[in-house]
Amino acid sequence: MRAPPISDYALLSDCHSALLVSRRGSVDWLCFPRFDSPAVFGRLLGAEAGHWVLRPVKGRSHRRYLERTLVLETLHHTPTGIAVQVEALALGRGNREHELGAHAPGMVLRRVMCVEGQVEFETDFAPRPEYGLVHPLLREVEGGVLAQGGADRLRLSSPVRLRLADCNASGRFTLRAGESVCFALEHRTSWAPPSRARSQQELHAWLQDTVEGWRSWSDMHQNYEGPWRELVHHSGRVLQALTFQPTGAIVAAPTTSLPESVGGERNWDYRYTWLRDASLTLEALWVAACPDEAWLFFDFLTSAMTQMRRGEDLQIMFGIGGEHDLSERVLPHLPGWRGSWPVRVGNGAWSQRQLDVYGEVLAAAHRLEPQLEMLDAAGRRFLRTLADSAADRWAEPDQGIWEMRGAPRHHLYSKLMCWVAMDRALALKDMLGADPERVARWKRVRRDIRAAILEHGWNEEVGAFTQSFDSDVLDASVLMMPIVGFLPASDPRMRATLDVIASDLTDARGLVYRYRAEDGLAGEEGTFFLCTFWLAQAYALADDVERARETFTQAVEHVNDVGLLSEEVEPESGELLGNFPQAFSHIGLVNAAWAIAQAEERRRWRLASSPRASRPVEREHV
Repeated sequence: MRAPPISDYALLSDCHSALLVSRRGSVDWLCFPRFDSPAVFGRLLGAEAGHWVLRPVKGRSHRRYLERTLVLETLHHTPTGIAVQVEALALGRGNREHELGAHAPGMVLRRVMCVEGQVEFETDFAPRPEYGLVHPLLREVEGGVLAQGGADRLRLSSPVRLRLADCNASGRFTLRAGESVCFALEHRTSWAPPSRARSQQELHAWLQDTVEGWRSWSDMHQNYEGPWRELVHHSGRVLQALTFQPTGAIVAAPTTSLPESVGGERNWDYRYTWLRDASLTLEALWVAACPDEAWLFFDFLTSAMTQMRRGEDLQIMFGIGGEHDLSERVLPHLPGWRGSWPVRVGNGAWSQRQLDVYGEVLAAAHRLEPQLEMLDAAGRRFLRTLADSAADRWAEPDQGIWEMRGAPRHHLYSKLMCWVAMDRALALKDMLGADPERVARWKRVRRDIRAAILEHGWNEEVGAFTQSFDSDVLDASVLMMPIVGFLPASDPRMRATLDVIASDLTDARGLVYRYRAEDGLAGEEGTFFLCTFWLAQAYALADDVERARETFTQAVEHVNDVGLLSEEVEPESGELLGNFPQAFSHIGLVNAAWAIAQAEERRRWRLASSPRASRPVEREHV
């Protein structure tokens, strides 16, 4: 069976883990109990790695998220009737506002209800823990089915009696108008007390409580009122859904090894916290959702950064519980999505040197300063150490934002973000308790970095800022120069850079590549949503609102039917590629929409304050 397109999937989250469910009602990805736990359903990466199907036998469907939630509703039209299916990862009972996801039970809820005529449904429950290595023993228990094997125990509460065969539980049932049933799947470790049978009344109430939990969070946090309001709010919920509630860590995506090119080797595990991604997520949530819990993330960083106290480089990424060792391995038994092998678990980039992360963390701290009043002395000391480390290391080579697996280089973006580290640390000097000597050093280093970038980052022949010092390779990451305030977007060198990137680093759809140079890996990748949104944001900062809107629209035309974006787009087919949904892409969407809103506000202000606007319009005499 050919794997469905990546765009076929919708996301459900309880802020501990996530699942992906296809248009045809198949849960093909679910990791319990954490985002980075081994999958119990993994058909996304191999047909034999497990799934859970619940759908009408025949018919066509339309789906959406219930308003202000990440609870999925699917309307089924069949030859004999109409039914509604509602699905969620359950939140803890009574979780509201800041407590979203606290005490989540590790439970999938799936309710189907017939609203007209009668509808026949089918279900097929095939759990395969540990990425498909375990074929658990299934047995009938009170109120459902128990699956046990390896370290996992899964209890399926089912009001329908299912047929057990070959480690699967399947069946068909018919609902008539007004009838509904609710299924629930709960996870426990093999040594924990087993879960109990759940009544239909209890499951219906839990599903409604989950809806109310998401709505309470949205109502408290989301007040953006600019263009593309619904997309921005939805992206804010997606970013919140990628947050591990117990620690405040934020995953880059909830999946592993969805490829950057079909059949290629550019397949990575994104279920970890990159300091860059998480910091940029917090900045985007400032627009889309007002992250009142930002201090929790910085507290997580403070406890995770033990190596900073030993004078070592800042580790660029961690496990969501603060784990340091993310050693990469291959799962040889999985063929990968559409044969895109290898399937990787862990990520070897954890040991790379990427100097930009100092700036991203300090930029997020600067943006969220009012929310950091609860940051303790250790947290403030940690931020001072970040600035000092950036000052010590900025002139050294690294692997850069794109985590190239070749020799280190002097990447412009890394230097730029070290400049940001100095700039934001100076803005935070009072909160950080920086002494005059330290402040003077930060100012001196900021000046030195600026001079180096302007001398070695600009290539006169290319007519643009380039990927690394004294190179001729275009790279979309230089679009961050006006975004972080290093140069105004109206600067002639920046305008020239925008023009060159728009003409030489885009596909036929106007979407932007990261770069087009050799990077030591086989195959080519698609265009990047994040880079496209950066271009739109840079245009907005240059007050070129029309081009900003055009570029933004070209990107958001690729959101799937429930408003989700992957990392990349395949240039020929326009198909979504890469891990899904991708935090970076939704970060870019939020920030670009905000920049366009600000540009339009500036335009309105200029028009309102111009002398012509204040003079009465004279009538033309005929």
